[in-house]
Amino acid sequence: MLQNPASKYRPFVPVRLTDRTWPDATITKPPVWCSVDLRDGNQALIEPMDIERKIRMFEQLVKIGFKEIEVGFPSASQIEFDFMRKLIEEKRIPDDVTVQVLTQAREHLIRRTFEALEGVPRAIVHLYNATAPVMRRVVLGMSEDEIVELARSNAQLFKDIAADHPHTDWTFEYSPEMYSDTEVEFSKRVIDAVTDVWQPTPQKKCIINLPTTVEHSSPNIFADMVEWTHRHVNRRDSIVLSVHPHNDRGTGTATAEMALLAGADRLEGCLFGNGERTGNLDVVNVALNMYIQGINPGLDFSDIDGIRATVEYCNQLPVHPRHPYVGELVYTSFSGSHQDAIKKAFSARQEGDIWDMPYLPIDPKDLGRSYEAVIRVNSQSGKGGISYLLEAEFGLQLPRRLQIEFSQVVQREMDALGTEFTANHLWQIFRKEFGMDVAQAPQYRLAEENGEVTLNAKLHWDGQERVLEGKGTGPIDAFVQALSQSLDRSVRVMNYSEHAVGEGANAQAVAYVEVRVDDSHTVFGVGMDANIVSASIRAILSGVRRAPAVQAAAV
Repeated sequence: MLQNPASKYRPFVPVRLTDRTWPDATITKPPVWCSVDLRDGNQALIEPMDIERKIRMFEQLVKIGFKEIEVGFPSASQIEFDFMRKLIEEKRIPDDVTVQVLTQAREHLIRRTFEALEGVPRAIVHLYNATAPVMRRVVLGMSEDEIVELARSNAQLFKDIAADHPHTDWTFEYSPEMYSDTEVEFSKRVIDAVTDVWQPTPQKKCIINLPTTVEHSSPNIFADMVEWTHRHVNRRDSIVLSVHPHNDRGTGTATAEMALLAGADRLEGCLFGNGERTGNLDVVNVALNMYIQGINPGLDFSDIDGIRATVEYCNQLPVHPRHPYVGELVYTSFSGSHQDAIKKAFSARQEGDIWDMPYLPIDPKDLGRSYEAVIRVNSQSGKGGISYLLEAEFGLQLPRRLQIEFSQVVQREMDALGTEFTANHLWQIFRKEFGMDVAQAPQYRLAEENGEVTLNAKLHWDGQERVLEGKGTGPIDAFVQALSQSLDRSVRVMNYSEHAVGEGANAQAVAYVEVRVDDSHTVFGVGMDANIVSASIRAILSGVRRAPAVQAAAV
């Protein structure tokens, strides 16, 4: 075994582009997008799509707004051929959409491809042949001159066949396959040979596609290659310069973005990056990366969950829950400090404000998501997440010290169970902890004379009915005086707040009372009732019952 197994690899030789300009460029507009889900993505599936799934994927891509869609490899199989014919014969291709097909540089495959396109209103026909040294030397056994001639002669065949079908608006595309492994000077030689045949013009451009068939270099080196090609190929004003990144190094998105900075006009990729091996360019990532920079990408991802469901059905592969923008958990914070920051930012945000939220680079609602799952509670969570869920789902606006007190209750439950708690779980714990399911509001009468309130009440306490009477400056003060006398304990209200939840006939008052019992324990109580006085009395009883001294006496 080699002492250093990595020694069998060699570093990628970079382009000597000392005057590169792409690091100072910025992306200010979207590229031309081309979806290759139905070709590159389909080739990557354990079980390729059937016609029904292909139709569903095609319709989804049209709905998203793709204007160029690579629908298949018609010469590769009968199902690919039949799908192309179905789209044409059933007139399923919208007037503003151009379908694209791929073929190798082999005469019988090219003729079969054009046969599949008979009667199509417009189409991009995509020709490729391998150009990298390892392919020339090991796989094909061809010289550089032979590779150039292969590309040139098949480009001519494209042109000749297309001329026999003048009713179709043809666009030609060429890829020097494994461009990412090919010397840039040789890539230019092959590309120039092809465009010399096709003779594109600024009014009728061809597409030159530069694939990172296999990622071997970091994205900055690929950007140098693209900028070099952008500068040096002939007829650049008559070329749409396209890139087709793969993701072998996990840097497909960065490769695409840097290629755009380096002069590329067009991107080919798949929804959520499905493609051979480790996948290819994730179009959703790049498009939404632009979106959060204030650039409209021209693609509609406002129903991201619906799109994900379609892709998972058609590909029969799941989308990872941490996938950027679309994963089930990507807008979810479990961390207590994150939750606290998000809660405060939501509270401070005003309608129409620029989106500036901690830990949320995009507004989930822009993608059809609700805020329901933004904060979820587990053992890593804190008071911010707990109070956010109770407010978002049930309208409770817990005072800060109550947030701290209740979070300790939740943490004990969490430590015991070790599972995630939903908003409903928290609500049940909250109601149990504060005795909100107990019919604890006493029957009472209030009378006021000379600014003093008298309260008479009947209260069930520890299985006994107690008769209470107290006087005070208001109903709460009167009830506290009456309760203190009846229980023979010192009860004082330290803080009080209230708010309403719900509307109309379903409106309820919620009272939060911080009570101190026997000058030794200060705890919160919570009460809810349609009547604010009853809610306040419930809250006082809730706090007193929770006081450790009272609980110990009951035992």
